[in-house]
Amino acid sequence: MMSSGNGKKPGSFGFGTAIFALTDASFMLLRDLIAERTGMFFDDAKRSLLADKLSELVSANGLSSFLDYYYLLRYDDASEQHWMALMDRLSVPETFLWRQPEQFEALASIVVPAHFAAYPGRTMRIWSAACCTGEEALSIAIALDHAGLLESGQVEIHATDGSSSMVERAKQAIYSARSFRQLPEHLKAKYFEQSSADRWRPNGRLMRHISFGVANLARRSDIESLARSDVIFCRNVFIYFADDAIRNVVRVFSERMPADGCLFLGASESLTRLGVDLELAEIGKAFAYVKEGRRQVVERWRSPAAETNAPRGLPMTKGFL
Repeated sequence: MMSSGNGKKPGSFGFGTAIFALTDASFMLLRDLIAERTGMFFDDAKRSLLADKLSELVSANGLSSFLDYYYLLRYDDASEQHWMALMDRLSVPETFLWRQPEQFEALASIVVPAHFAAYPGRTMRIWSAACCTGEEALSIAIALDHAGLLESGQVEIHATDGSSSMVERAKQAIYSARSFRQLPEHLKAKYFEQSSADRWRPNGRLMRHISFGVANLARRSDIESLARSDVIFCRNVFIYFADDAIRNVVRVFSERMPADGCLFLGASESLTRLGVDLELAEIGKAFAYVKEGRRQVVERWRSPAAETNAPRGLPMTKGFL
């Protein structure tokens, strides 16, 4: 094989002085194992990306090939630690506050008040299922607090991610200007304090309402309890998943969600072609997936006559943002 100009073989990836070639066989073994354990799928077009992400881990473990790394993940006594390191390496820390704000508005002005009206005295659980560095969970807390709902003592916000390093960063909750590129300035001033020249942290009122943990969406035992939440935000993660992996995760959601539960996805994500037991409903200016047969019930929450026809005196919050 001809050498490339930088001393590496084409299709090979190096770390330090080591050079690794991701062979067809190794690629297929690792691709399928990673999809099985994490849900993430790397097709042929992402082969180079996968090799780039894994090469450092191969070298760091003193291995000489991607095949050795496959056997490490599959059979090593410390495989769980290796999988944690891999999840950290595969994570995509690209998020920001107030992403898709129409969903937070629908949550605070329609969904949560409807829950309190229909189930007085019952705590509402909200799950940020791929919280990354915490911006989504904080946006949920901001929306609820700004609508006067957070301090009721009847809301729990759970934030999880498959990467332990992302969860630790979410707990630290220190953000640069990039995280604020869509948050309205008055909300930034109300809920964040500047900790250094270019870093901000949220005030304690928000953070004490959020619990953080590690949960692998592809592992049923990790998510069965969390899937009982009344509202699930699982945004911008299924774009990396294989179709079968999405079906498996959503099956847990649909089995465990309460009757009036809602699932919010990212703007570019859709379940309609996958044949799952959820249907799309319009809630205010947002869309969410609900249990089959519940769409009309949920959509009545936001009808023009909602204020007069709301169940049990549902309070409506107009223009809270």
